[in-house]
Amino acid sequence: MKLVFLALLTTLSLQPSLPAQTKSSWRAATAAELETALPARAPVEKERIETEMRTASGIINPQGKLIAGVVLITAGYSADGKYSHYLLIQAPVTIGDIALTPGTYVLGWQRNDTSLTVKLYDAITGTQRGTAEAHRLPTGARVESFRIWAPSEQKLIQIGRFALPYTLTE
Repeated sequence: MKLVFLALLTTLSLQPSLPAQTKSSWRAATAAELETALPARAPVEKERIETEMRTASGIINPQGKLIAGVVLITAGYSADGKYSHYLLIQAPVTIGDIALTPGTYVLGWQRNDTSLTVKLYDAITGTQRGTAEAHRLPTGARVESFRIWAPSEQKLIQIGRFALPYTLTE
């Protein structure tokens, strides 16, 4: 019995060590990654609406899949007042209770007393995908025109003083 145990121990010690399998880790996308992926003019329904690239934000996984967004400059377009942000989704994600598959989306919001009612639409067709509530962040939180937080920090999409929760569904 001791010989079997010794042989097993020797065999295991000679095996090359296997790398630990790591769970996919999303990180904040760089400005260069965002500029490469997001359009300067977003296709929204029948128009191509300018984007404000300095507001672009997103996250990226090790496979290069991106979830990103940018503020739309809608003044003078038919989308003015209906849409405010363009989203590029390359991996399944749930925002609020709305499951989104890879594609392009736009969102618009309406302010209430204590929250924002956010409506998500398919960017190409304008079909509404759902509605979610963005809640006010705690006092003292930094105001961002738009930010998608990396999941290691907070699973939130921030619009001004308000935030929507998201869940990665990889």
